[in-house]
Amino acid sequence: MLKAGLTLSAGLALLAEQHPSSQWQALLRTLAYDMEQGITLSTSLSQWQHVFPPLYQAMIRTGELTGKLDDCCFELAYQQKKQQQLADKVKKALRYPIIIITMAVLVVFAMLQFVLPEFAAIYQTFNTPLPALTQWIITIAHYSSQWGWLAVALGLVAVAAHHLINQKPYWLVLRQKLLLSLPVIGPMVRGQKLTQIFTVLALTQNAGIPFLQGLESVTETLANPFWSQRLALVQHDISAGKPVWLALKNSGEFSPLCIQLVRTGEASGSLDAMLRNLAHHHGEKTLAQAENLAALLEPALLVITGLIIGTLVVAMYLPIFHLGDAMSGVG
Repeated sequence: MLKAGLTLSAGLALLAEQHPSSQWQALLRTLAYDMEQGITLSTSLSQWQHVFPPLYQAMIRTGELTGKLDDCCFELAYQQKKQQQLADKVKKALRYPIIIITMAVLVVFAMLQFVLPEFAAIYQTFNTPLPALTQWIITIAHYSSQWGWLAVALGLVAVAAHHLINQKPYWLVLRQKLLLSLPVIGPMVRGQKLTQIFTVLALTQNAGIPFLQGLESVTETLANPFWSQRLALVQHDISAGKPVWLALKNSGEFSPLCIQLVRTGEASGSLDAMLRNLAHHHGEKTLAQAENLAALLEPALLVITGLIIGTLVVAMYLPIFHLGDAMSGVG
């Protein structure tokens, strides 16, 4: 809209009319009013820090100072959209197996708790021995009926404990370390974070924002204690006069490729271009990993779930087949 010649206040007012959320409509109208009163957009955004992170404020302020506000807004929106798409892909790849496993557990629990006990009561009227598979499943159902609700209660306690633990920085750091150490998920999680880091750094460098200030924006954007600690080490080393590539190396979380490209960018004066290349590289690599993981897990989990439920169904009806064979033999 800025490139089309609309004023900033008019553009914000137009966005307010089109936005479906009443809260965002009120916020955008407030911003438009501030623009009409002569307040800069960056100053107005700073009053809503819980909505607009420091990266937004820094980018808008840089655009105002350089006269390239439209370019800064476009670049910020484009990169944030790519980041959101990548985050959604990774979350979907990690969430899908959890959903399938949870549904399978619920189905198995329901069958063991409600269906199999009824079949067991019916089979007790037979004078023929039950097949080993059926007897084994009935034994599991018996223990499930006795201890199943305790397992559900423990599961709810575990969920509540997980929610409380997530509010503690120490446990968040521990969880991130655990995720990064996993063989398949770890590289994908690391790739997503590195994509975020290099995307924000490329944006801030391209806009002319000092590197240390860009690192602060990265820290605010990630909002992750583990990566905040690592980036704090990077900031400390750079403040002490060390080159960026060495600071990244000392943090222990950046690959040799990252370090080499950043070192080349510093030496050639093209650090912003190298940061963009790294953001693109890690973004594409992580996206491919997420798609491959989803493509691998979907059929595997469906097959495993089908085998488990199929085994239960066979175990329920197997005595009926045996009884039919026995009756035909007697006849």
